[in-house]
Amino acid sequence: MKLHVVDMAIHTVGGLGLFLFGMGLLSDGLKKAAGDRLRRVLEKVTRHPIRAYLVGAGVTCLIQSSSATTVMVVGLVNAGLLTLRQAICVVLGANVGTTLTAWLVSGMSIFKITTYALPAVAIGFLLNVLGKKHQTKHLGQIILGFGILFLGISFMKDAFAPLKSHEGARQILIAVGGRPILAVLVGALFTMLIQSSSASVAMIQIMAFSGAFGTDWHVALGVAIPFILGDDIGTTITAQIAALRTNVFGRRTAMAHTMFNVIGVAFVLPFVYLGLFTEMVKAVSPVALTGNTIMVHIAIAHSIFKITNSLVFLPLAGLLETLVMKVVPGKPGDLEMQPVVLERHLLATPPMAMEQARREIVRMAGTARDALDDAIVAICADDRKRLAQVARKEDTVDDFQTEITQYLVELSQRTLSPEHAGGLPVLLHTVNDIERISDHAVNIAEIAGRKMDQGESFSPAAAAEVERMRTEIDDMFGDVLSAIDGSDMVAAERALTHEKTVNQMQINLRRRHVQRLGEGTCSPIAGMIFVDYVDNMEKIGDHLTNIAQATLGGLQWDGKEAAGVPPGPPPSTEAADEP
Repeated sequence: MKLHVVDMAIHTVGGLGLFLFGMGLLSDGLKKAAGDRLRRVLEKVTRHPIRAYLVGAGVTCLIQSSSATTVMVVGLVNAGLLTLRQAICVVLGANVGTTLTAWLVSGMSIFKITTYALPAVAIGFLLNVLGKKHQTKHLGQIILGFGILFLGISFMKDAFAPLKSHEGARQILIAVGGRPILAVLVGALFTMLIQSSSASVAMIQIMAFSGAFGTDWHVALGVAIPFILGDDIGTTITAQIAALRTNVFGRRTAMAHTMFNVIGVAFVLPFVYLGLFTEMVKAVSPVALTGNTIMVHIAIAHSIFKITNSLVFLPLAGLLETLVMKVVPGKPGDLEMQPVVLERHLLATPPMAMEQARREIVRMAGTARDALDDAIVAICADDRKRLAQVARKEDTVDDFQTEITQYLVELSQRTLSPEHAGGLPVLLHTVNDIERISDHAVNIAEIAGRKMDQGESFSPAAAAEVERMRTEIDDMFGDVLSAIDGSDMVAAERALTHEKTVNQMQINLRRRHVQRLGEGTCSPIAGMIFVDYVDNMEKIGDHLTNIAQATLGGLQWDGKEAAGVPPGPPPSTEAADEP
């Protein structure tokens, strides 16, 4: 029989495109329907490995993408909201959750999939377009995604049908599958290219069902298994790509995902070579191995590998963490930030909850100070590496703000003593001022990037003034940190004296800048960069002043206000300050 390669390729690529597009619609619709709850669920994972494992499996079953779950976990670790060990347990669970897709695809051997595909597309389209509420639209997107996914499967099934009657093509596939290491590499490469292990496994199932691996179904199952093992290695490339622009913890999470899958495949391969894995699949299957059940058997093989691999590694999560830390060691300057530690059970004891929040605020302020230091080094030394560090630290400060604010608002709803009720808004506004400081650090980093892009440099006089203002703000920051950390009133008063100096420096430095422009010792562009720097530093001084004044008791709240969410921000020493 003549094999129409072009037609096969068009139907295969077209069907794969529909499958991936449908999977994307389905995943996005499920994530939108769940809102921010998915991220919240992952953030609230406790240190208990079993719970983290189950959450990873559950979230992946829900959004139908282990890659999406792993990428979310990388982001949470990068932000300091999950530890590496927690992340490893979640990823182990995500690997199990992804097996659901193979079971869904197996349904085509039970019912005629095209019978349901077009009605699903029609219903999903109408709900998505005509729905008045967001949830209705999201439901329509989910159903539409399923319909398009099923259409893609149908096209791939038709594309592979001729392979059943083409002896040469079948022999090539069987020969490759008969060399497990080669089949693993082929499966890994293909999954890396399409970045979807679900699609890769579905294609293997459909090819086996279509007879591409021959009609000796025992042989066909043995040929398919190494390919799906390779798919599990190839799927790790998505997390590796996502981790390229993250901190060391994000990179370690991606590496843990890769090592877990590679070691698992290496462990299972000897059993594949000996044929024992195929026999195990047949033994646990509730149905006999035939052409109509081959896809079910592949789904079982996929599940056995994933579940066994994860259960073996779950008790060894600590060992895997240690190994990953050796493979991806930390470097000087990496952001060493642990998750925000705010225990909800302490809310019943307001004094302890307030102390815990205060300690996290100190850590938040320290991170903002580090971000500012990186930004100033970038502008003084033209150090581009510092720019990325500023952005990462600002993201961490934003996460601090979200977590601490939510915690303090929950605390405000408890019965508080007048002392704690009065201190609560002080902490809330301190958090907001620290976040604004990190925003100004990002502004300075952007100024530094502009300076480097345009090849500008400061005159020696301007460089000295930049350093002098940096020293003044850093000393002020140190006093404010002391004031927050130990309620040091003397340090808070010293910070206010720094504010007067900073304000006067802004006036003097602007005046000297104009003088240098007149003398021609400074270019206009470098001058604008210099003024932007000075203005941002002065605004940072204003925010530090707000914190110092709050520490000194500048905010007074009556019992009625303190009992609920506090009203607007305290009087600020600066004018309106846009982000």
